[in-house]
Amino acid sequence: MKTTTIQRVLLLTCIAAFGLSACSGGKVEIPRKSRAGEIGVQYEDNPRDTLFGEGGLSLGGGTKKSGSLGSGGGGIGVNSYLWRASLDTIAFMPVTSADPFGGVIITDWFSPSETPNERFKLNVYVLGRALRADGIRVSVFRQVYDANANWRDAAVEPDAGRKLEDAVLTRARQLRNETRMLKN
Repeated sequence: MKTTTIQRVLLLTCIAAFGLSACSGGKVEIPRKSRAGEIGVQYEDNPRDTLFGEGGLSLGGGTKKSGSLGSGGGGIGVNSYLWRASLDTIAFMPVTSADPFGGVIITDWFSPSETPNERFKLNVYVLGRALRADGIRVSVFRQVYDANANWRDAAVEPDAGRKLEDAVLTRARQLRNETRMLKN
């Protein structure tokens, strides 16, 4: 009987903590008037003081770091511009798995209509929260259909992954610029 009571108390505590963390991203905020000459936190139009100091109190939620240039938050674990640009760039391929918190996109095999006897597969890794050239890695896999009716691994053009990375970076910059123009 005593174990059941302890379990109920722990369950209620967890529910309360989860409920509190869902409010304002886990931050308890107090309104304030803007100060004269204040620039505010970078990329935040309405900076606010919090009851628990800069960054607030986080109960199981992520925190927004003011020093991460171009982090593009958006509630995912990696740079949102790189994430969306990756999905846009490989939209022609079927996606098997997409993990926005780990930053991994895995496609299924895709055969271009021009070359039905070869197929490609991609693994895309978004490596961080910053929009940087080293923030994306693409692994390309290729197979060809042989005379024995089997798919065999084949060599991939050496810079195929880099070309896809460049395309993702270009699209990410476009998305960032579009977002900035909408804010202005």
